[in-house]
Amino acid sequence: MTNYKGPMRVLSGIQTSGNMHLGNYLGAIRKFAAMQNEYDCFYFLADMHSITVWQEPEQLRRQIFHIAAAYIASGVDPNTATIFPQSSVHAHAELAWIFNCVARLGWLDRMTQFKDKAGKDKERASVGLYTYPVLQAADILVYKATHVPVGEDQKQHLELSRDIAGKFNHDFKVDDFFPLPEPLIKGPGARIMSLRDGTAKMSKSDPSENACIFLKDDADTIARKIKKSKTDPEPLPSERKGLEGRAEAANLVGIYAALSGKSEDEVLAEYGGQGFGVFKPALADLVVEKITPIGGELNRLEADPAYLTSVLEAGAEKASVIADGVVREVKEIMGFVV
Repeated sequence: MTNYKGPMRVLSGIQTSGNMHLGNYLGAIRKFAAMQNEYDCFYFLADMHSITVWQEPEQLRRQIFHIAAAYIASGVDPNTATIFPQSSVHAHAELAWIFNCVARLGWLDRMTQFKDKAGKDKERASVGLYTYPVLQAADILVYKATHVPVGEDQKQHLELSRDIAGKFNHDFKVDDFFPLPEPLIKGPGARIMSLRDGTAKMSKSDPSENACIFLKDDADTIARKIKKSKTDPEPLPSERKGLEGRAEAANLVGIYAALSGKSEDEVLAEYGGQGFGVFKPALADLVVEKITPIGGELNRLEADPAYLTSVLEAGAEKASVIADGVVREVKEIMGFVV
């Protein structure tokens, strides 16, 4: 952050596509709730990012409410943190255009996520998918966020945000106008993997229905998915070193540790030497205990769209006050008449 002297502020969001799952909860949403009393937190619904690929309008609208409900059901307090749809705060798009003129093509060409998502037919990909990281930088810097909770797959995008902030500060001789945001990667459960392939991240788009535990899954569904989760024939080791090369076993142990609040060493001290016939039922009971109450509250909130609308409108109004102010300062620095 160099010598930035502004408030400590956290910004993060989740794309409004697909239903929220255990990986979203442990990797992001639960941490959102934990940080809300430590930082000034802004948690948005990334609906503008989601349209880099085609979205059915009605489904997009439902997803915005679904993810807002998931935030609140998981413990994010809208009276403490600011929850809002990205598209409702116009400053995100305005600052993104300005940053398009600050960022350089070479920087975007190095973004590995575009290559992964566009695949071999990149000529048919949307321009938005290519410039996605610039909008992401605007999302962060329009609030002068100092910290961003990110997974390993997003660290490159955060580096781009730091590059854009640094170039703007340098070009316009405004040292430390924008902070250089720092990543927050801490705690267990930062990366939850597929129940069918321990080398692939848990994803709502996985073709196997047993690969992903959704927050709205009932107890029987959760137990069935864990029972069917891929493992190996060996018993659990008594120490973490024994999990090397055993991706599926490591994933299940990591899930247990994250949900129980224990370290992986503590989990292995308890279950080491035992087979998955013992461990899987214990894990299923734990997941059911922790996740089904969230699913019940999520269902209740989704059935009250008027409440969710009021939360999102209030959040957007609060976020706009800060974001509009930052964009106004940016335009004055750049020489626009404002």
